[in-house]
Amino acid sequence: QVHLVESGGGLVQPGGSLKLSCAASGSISTVYFMGWYRQTPGKQRDLVGDVDNNGRRTMDDSVIGRFTVSRDHAKNTVELQMNRLKPEDSAVYYCKLEGLDMNGIRRDYWGQGTQVTVSS
Repeated sequence: QVHLVESGGGLVQPGGSLKLSCAASGSISTVYFMGWYRQTPGKQRDLVGDVDNNGRRTMDDSVIGRFTVSRDHAKNTVELQMNRLKPEDSAVYYCKLEGLDMNGIRRDYWGQGTQVTVSS
C-alpha cells in the first residue's frame, strides 16, 4: 500500500504565497508522475501541475507564472509553490502519484487533501 501525506495548506491573503508538500511512503515499483490537483465543491478535480520521470512539467494555464511544481525522484516527494495567489485559487488541493504497484499494475494514489483559502 502507498500513502501520500500532504501538508502546508491554510488561509492566505490575495497576493500571498503558500507551499504545499507531499511525501509518499509504502511499496511501489515505479513512479511515473507526481503532482497536484485541486477541487472546489460541485466541480471535478482538475490538474494543477505534475512532473513526469523525465522532469517534464505540465501546468494548468491559469497557474503558469505563479505556481511551480517540483519533485524529488529519489525521495518520492512533490511540492507546489504557489505565489501571487488569487481568491479563485481557493480549493482542496490533492497530491497524486501515478505508478506501478509491486504486481506491475498501474495505479493512481491520492493524498487526503489540504484546504487552501485565499481571502482578505
